[in-house]
Amino acid sequence: MSQKNETTVLLLTLVVTLGLVGGVFLWLANSSKIRFFNAKNNLPEPIKQPTTETFAQLPNIPSGLFNYGGSTTWAPIRNNVDTAIQTVFPQFQLRYTDPTIGAPGSGTGIKMLLDNQLAFSQSSRPIKDEEYQKAQQRGFKLKEIPVAIDGIAIAVNPNLNISGLTVNQLKDIYIGKITNWEQVGGPNLEITPYSRRLEEGGTVEFFDQNVLEGEKFGANVQFIPTTTEALKEIAKNPGGMYYASAPEVVGQCSVKPLPLGKTANKFVPPYKEPFISLQQCPQQRNQLNASAFSSGEYPITRRLFVIVKQNNQTDQQAGEIYASLLLTNQGQELIAKTGFVRIR
Repeated sequence: MSQKNETTVLLLTLVVTLGLVGGVFLWLANSSKIRFFNAKNNLPEPIKQPTTETFAQLPNIPSGLFNYGGSTTWAPIRNNVDTAIQTVFPQFQLRYTDPTIGAPGSGTGIKMLLDNQLAFSQSSRPIKDEEYQKAQQRGFKLKEIPVAIDGIAIAVNPNLNISGLTVNQLKDIYIGKITNWEQVGGPNLEITPYSRRLEEGGTVEFFDQNVLEGEKFGANVQFIPTTTEALKEIAKNPGGMYYASAPEVVGQCSVKPLPLGKTANKFVPPYKEPFISLQQCPQQRNQLNASAFSSGEYPITRRLFVIVKQNNQTDQQAGEIYASLLLTNQGQELIAKTGFVRIR
């Protein structure tokens, strides 16, 4: 009997000891954030993601009327995202302001910002050195905050039979070296390249610097004031072509977006494949090839920026808050719905 009692005591002691050790281990694990593994698949138990950022969660939203302006590429964001911001924060009043003279665009917006006509501006290109210098001369600095990714898409007539262009071929067309579609694998048809003028927007400036590499437009280029007018001309002109922000081109019903490549053996479309026939438009529209834009596989991409004046005044607060709103999960989702690519 005494041996049985001793065994029982030993078992009870062991159970109590294991319980104490287990409790201590659990306390240590919780305090040191040790991750437990799922016995079924030896994988860590999922960690809860932080609450999704929304506009309403951002503090210190300024009150007042804030003029802003700049890039025409930003129009879909202004129409959709900014409207949602105003719904949540009616006291943060945003008013888009056109220039008194000249066409709206990234460069014009930055100039208006330098001249104290805007609280902040929107740009489809980075700040230039001379713009930084002008700001310093006026006693403040400029800051660019990237908020989205965009691509440059090439629009052609729907009846043009061509598989795509390389970036070098695109350059040669716009500087006047290539003048017939037959030279790039298409039909025997004269090319009519359209463009806005260099001083009329960040998209043209970006194209000039990154595709033309500073070379001048050829004599064959026809200048046209707006993207809307250019797309109408291409729909009528079998040999026409035009470049613009991808969301302005990819979902259109009257023009065809053209695949581009760094080399001729790999053309990447700016739209999700398979291509949706324009005869099915507008019931179905082609969608942006967001994965190719975000990965850099598509050869001509850029970032969109909020340009902020760093002067320790309300204008700086307004610009930084606006950029912060666009960088919330809610802002990024709305940006994606307008046709641009999330930057985070």
